[in-house]
Amino acid sequence: MDTLLKKTLDAAVNSRYPGMAYEGRKLMEEIMVRKEYKKGAIIVPEGVISQNLIIVGQGMVRQFYYKNKKDVTEHFSYEGCIVICIESTLKQEPTRLMVEALEDCVVYEVPYNKLMALTEISWEVNMFYRKILEYSLIVSQVKADAWRFETAHERYKRLMNTHPEVVKRAPLAHIASYLLMTPETLSRVRSGML
Repeated sequence: MDTLLKKTLDAAVNSRYPGMAYEGRKLMEEIMVRKEYKKGAIIVPEGVISQNLIIVGQGMVRQFYYKNKKDVTEHFSYEGCIVICIESTLKQEPTRLMVEALEDCVVYEVPYNKLMALTEISWEVNMFYRKILEYSLIVSQVKADAWRFETAHERYKRLMNTHPEVVKRAPLAHIASYLLMTPETLSRVRSGML
């Protein structure tokens, strides 16, 4: 038995739907596929149709895109986090978001078609899937509100408080693009907090 698989699934489920019973977890475990990637590998390239949700077992990944020839980080994910190129997956259209391994990674792919089949037969898996979508919507709204209403200092402080792992492990250039700052602005914000 893959002990990392169980630990990863438990972390993901407990973060979204902690009441999920053993039976639902077992169904999820049976469809998850382990993949390993080296640092710098592109896990989901631009232009493909995303067929999987990804749960990070070890390491850190980021979702990013290009705008005006600049690399912009959309999200960071690490152990126990769920990654989904939501528009591509739900609409079955080519993705503009890419997923890159920021560290050597072990991830578990959850085939979307198999997940949907499980939602038809398991109320628990259906609720877990619903909680994934709800969380994704909330994260997108919080991020949009932060961009609209918070200062650079407030955005960095929020990231430090909610995701200290990102601040510790992600390259500063990616953190800066995630916070919609230049690396120079991020450096000033960080030095002002010491």
